Amino acid sequence: MAWRAALTVLLLSAASVVAAAPLDVPFPGVIELRVDARDLDHRVLHVEQRVPVSPGEVTLLYPQWLPGNHAPRGPIEQLAGLTFTAGGKPLDWQRDPLNVNAFRVRVPEGTRRIDVAFDVATPQSSEQGRVVMTARVMNLQWNQVVLYPDGYYTRRIPVAPRLRLPEGWQQAGSLTPTGPADREGFLPFPTTTLERLVDSPVFAGAHGGRFDLAPAGAPEVRLNVFADNPADIAVSPEQLAAYRAMVRETTAALGPPRYERYDFLLALTDALGGIGLEHLRSSENTHTPGHFRAWDDDVGSRDKLAHEFAHSWNGKYRRPARLWTPTFNVPMQDDLLWVYEGLTQYYGLVLTARAGLWSPDFTRATLATVAATYDRRRPGRAWRPLADTTHQPIVTARRPISWTSWQRTEDYYSEGALVWFEVDMRLRELTNGARTLDDFSRAFFAARPTQGEISTYELADVVATLGTLAKYDWAALLRQRLQGTGQPLDEGLKRAGWRLVYDDQPNAYVRDGEKARRNADFGYSLGVTLNREGQLTDVVWGGPAFAAGLAVGTTVVAVQGRSYASDLLTDAIRQAQKDGTPVELLVKTQDRYRTVRIDYREGIRWPRLVREEGMPDRLADLLKAQAPAP
Repeated sequence: MAWRAALTVLLLSAASVVAAAPLDVPFPGVIELRVDARDLDHRVLHVEQRVPVSPGEVTLLYPQWLPGNHAPRGPIEQLAGLTFTAGGKPLDWQRDPLNVNAFRVRVPEGTRRIDVAFDVATPQSSEQGRVVMTARVMNLQWNQVVLYPDGYYTRRIPVAPRLRLPEGWQQAGSLTPTGPADREGFLPFPTTTLERLVDSPVFAGAHGGRFDLAPAGAPEVRLNVFADNPADIAVSPEQLAAYRAMVRETTAALGPPRYERYDFLLALTDALGGIGLEHLRSSENTHTPGHFRAWDDDVGSRDKLAHEFAHSWNGKYRRPARLWTPTFNVPMQDDLLWVYEGLTQYYGLVLTARAGLWSPDFTRATLATVAATYDRRRPGRAWRPLADTTHQPIVTARRPISWTSWQRTEDYYSEGALVWFEVDMRLRELTNGARTLDDFSRAFFAARPTQGEISTYELADVVATLGTLAKYDWAALLRQRLQGTGQPLDEGLKRAGWRLVYDDQPNAYVRDGEKARRNADFGYSLGVTLNREGQLTDVVWGGPAFAAGLAVGTTVVAVQGRSYASDLLTDAIRQAQKDGTPVELLVKTQDRYRTVRIDYREGIRWPRLVREEGMPDRLADLLKAQAPAP
């Protein structure tokens, strides 16, 4: 009978899989999914599935286009050991040569269920991808561990998941187990749709803590913290009060939530790969181990949870029409990411300040640094419009690039936030303070669902909602800011009553960033950033260092004839301003040493904001707490 197996393989390989158009109809049956996550030594997830089928040819898909990734980044390369069986007998399968996330199986007559088994070989190091399993903490994303049938909307495919964790571990997520672990140690979760399951990741670990953040009478909000060291989970009353204020400020600004319960999933670890990912009912975030213990050592990262929380409204519930797809294997289109991410980035800053997680001075320093980045460190704005950067997740999949300042990167985040800052200030100016961006948000996020529990929108919906608040040609303004090149950055600042300037003192945001990243940032003067070893990690295209022939990867060995230290470079820049002495560097690129002289005489430059005399301080109004006191 070997000829039959050979013929089956030949037929399976004869043509590419033509994906069936997904239908918005119920999938007949429930997929049973079991994930064994105990193999911490090898960092491998072992998966078993039972999938209802009909006889004939069946195509199963591995999720590829994942919400929040904005790109086809499903980790298909981690899948290994794949087998299909029916009634205990192996079935032949074939991967589609053009669609490598699709697997075709010939199902024998009389078969109503096939068993699927595979392993997910998660990364051992960051060079292989984001580490998701360590000896003490784990981040399980259900899209990593499931194959699903082609031809159905993912919101119509029921899945009954079970998860086996290492002995003694705790877990947290937006799905609540239906009971204790079974006799084999698998924890049962409620049967839910594949769409909801993929939007419900799990954090787990040997050491965990849970804290209530919800205001009285509001839907439950929980901060779930996992750490390598249990001492890192000690959250002070003052820190909890600030995060509780952030929850209140978010609902005050954006309106009633769409979740029944929200779970912040936070890992305090250097071993697990970094992540900041949004979901309707939870977040996925990592912080440094000392986030709470050394509270003042990384102030700049305190906006992470506010950003992800705001995404529950913006991006997860209200979503650009082409960023919603019926399955995880239909391509997404990113053209409205300046709303999805840019507006969220803006609210991350605003809500963090309103909650008291940032001081007004630190917030102004943050805004100054963002504005200065696009003023001095993104010459690529001269050729590449902001709108085009929304395609960057697909263009590079967040791989490193050679010249960030010239090529540009995912600038729809922070430059997009500056666009929304200007919109907010114009609303305040046009209405004499009667309307703000909060009014836009509460109206915009109140729209009814259009796709299951998701409400999709187009650019016209954004413009129309703005038009209900103030008469203005919002379409023309947005078109100019998004499609034009070299657009002005100071319109929002001027209307806020502030002005961007540069002086020789680093602002609070810059000082915090240098301490957290352990680097030396001369981006606004020489146009370089260096790590602790003196290696250039950023060079501004067209800047003084660029003109001297320096590039990323070069190491500064000496400054003015002395072994490199960031203080020596600072002194050399100041001396050049005084007497014109060139900044002399001995540098090493690969195996080549050379001396470069940079004729730069403008001195150390750092951004900050100063008040614009005669203008109302709308920035102060923006940053004031808006939520009623608890």
